[in-house]
Amino acid sequence: MMLHVSKRVIDLQDRPVYGFGQVDHILGVKGGTSQRWIDGYKRAGKTYPPVIRPERTGEETVTWGEFIEARLLAEYRDEGVPLVKMRPAVEKLREELNTRYPLASAKTWLAVEGRELVRKVQDTVGLDRRLRLVVVRNDQQMLDWATHAEEFRRSLHWDHAHPGPEKQVVDSLSPDAAIPEVVVNPLRRFGEPTTQGVPTEVIRELYVAGDPIEMIADLYQLSRHLVEAAVRYELKAADAYASRAS
Repeated sequence: MMLHVSKRVIDLQDRPVYGFGQVDHILGVKGGTSQRWIDGYKRAGKTYPPVIRPERTGEETVTWGEFIEARLLAEYRDEGVPLVKMRPAVEKLREELNTRYPLASAKTWLAVEGRELVRKVQDTVGLDRRLRLVVVRNDQQMLDWATHAEEFRRSLHWDHAHPGPEKQVVDSLSPDAAIPEVVVNPLRRFGEPTTQGVPTEVIRELYVAGDPIEMIADLYQLSRHLVEAAVRYELKAADAYASRAS
């Protein structure tokens, strides 16, 4: 069944925003990780398909929809299971929802029937329990989002300009659910992480150069809390990137 989706949803999700290196940095993952997730890779003569794209394209620009889905995969990166094992579930959801970006779809995260659909897909493809998005709580057949999926869901900011879940779109998100003050928006600052519109990288540079938190806050008319959040995000992302690269 074809779903009617607004032009804004299509345009924003398909908007080219990042290179793979930017995605790695923003999500705090090892260099090359997002490229494997989004476009697959080759190793020892064997080709591994992407998790996010239907097939390998060689395209080095990441769309906003692809970035949103990579943000979800980043939640599961330390589970000890190759994320390529999530591909069958993504393919099935793509087919069921008739959308290029099922992991970024409002039909998945906002619609009442979203969790039930995800549960059925998980069961159908035999998805590893460590990669599951939906779990059954308290032996009462009550469906709930798994911890990682809930962290991801809470990080999403939806454009509610249009009624109906199929017409809503993620217009910004927090790259780290633990630091919600930092967001990325594909239509602002070229998609770079910001807090109240101020690039976190600029705040980090001033902080590392020795400028006091209070001075930075006064300069950009931010609260001390927001400056500290920006610094914490930048240092955490850099540490995560470095530790995974070593």
